[in-house]
Amino acid sequence: MTPPDAHSTAPRTWKKPPFIANPVLRSGLILVAVVYLVWAFGSLPFNWARISEGLPRAARIFSGGFPPNLERYELLLTGFKESFQIAILATLLGVFLSIPFAVMAARNIAPMPIYIIGRAVIIISRSFHPVIVAILFVAAVGFGPLAGILTLTLYSIGFVGKLLAEEIEEIDWGQVEAMKAAGAGYIAILFYAVFPQILPRQVGLSMYQLDSNLRASAVVGIVGAGGIGGTLMNAFGRYDYDFAFAILLIIIAVILLSEGVSGWVRKKIW
Repeated sequence: MTPPDAHSTAPRTWKKPPFIANPVLRSGLILVAVVYLVWAFGSLPFNWARISEGLPRAARIFSGGFPPNLERYELLLTGFKESFQIAILATLLGVFLSIPFAVMAARNIAPMPIYIIGRAVIIISRSFHPVIVAILFVAAVGFGPLAGILTLTLYSIGFVGKLLAEEIEEIDWGQVEAMKAAGAGYIAILFYAVFPQILPRQVGLSMYQLDSNLRASAVVGIVGAGGIGGTLMNAFGRYDYDFAFAILLIIIAVILLSEGVSGWVRKKIW
């Protein structure tokens, strides 16, 4: 074996190839993107006079919010209690209902007609923002936590069902073949060969969805679907900016704590 030539011109560092190899096409796409941004900003009806007039009002709102007022902590506790109840119930219902839809939407274990139905349900569940769905449920069942629970349950089905279906499609098929060779039926294969393989992923997704639903419960409450969001909107409606800012600070603190706990649990599981 001969040593490499000291005068070799071979590169010693690796350079990542561009995403689009053709330089003409790459430059053309960049130019199109720049032209589109200029056109979009130029065609949108920005009212710069109104924006400049709104800056002093925004400054008054921020100045009126400090220091935050925690005197009415009973309203805070009631609102957060309702938000936690909405998030927990919606997560439990959503994760439970997402399992059969995930099985239906997994191409490797579901026949094509069932697969199409399962995918359609998941796609519809993920098609609309929770606020839009909350408005529909508020109109259907009235103001209150029931609309929030239904909204976030549908939201959970779309998110968890999609990822669980993808996880099922990536399982070790050898365990399924072994169960089939032993004469096991479809239900037995699901419970003893499929579900055990996706259980860690399912627990991690459940924790993530609980964290997400806790954040979303504050948002859907703004349109009347229960939770701390309704308390926040009432505070802004009464011009109680100091109380509203107290609510915002508590929401940030609770979400940070929830995200930390959720991340720790997911790290332990995965």
